[in-house]
Amino acid sequence: MVGLPETPLAVRAFSLALDRRSMAGSYIGGVPETQAMLDFCGRHNIVSDIEMIRMDQVNEAYERLLKSDVKYRFVIDMESLKA
Repeated sequence: MVGLPETPLAVRAFSLALDRRSMAGSYIGGVPETQAMLDFCGRHNIVSDIEMIRMDQVNEAYERLLKSDVKYRFVIDMESLKA
């Protein structure tokens, strides 16, 4: 499991013990787990909703973040650095 669930998990310890299974967690996961997640998303056409911003909009985006006026993850368009 990578990340934290919004609600507590109900785990049946007996079902884990039967097959000598284990469960682990991480806030972010490592490089192999991240790559596996990206591969899975690519195979299943899972995408994220983002708001693309130019580099000159970073301060505005930060102010919006402080005001909780953010619906999607901000992504900086690196092409805007050339302008």
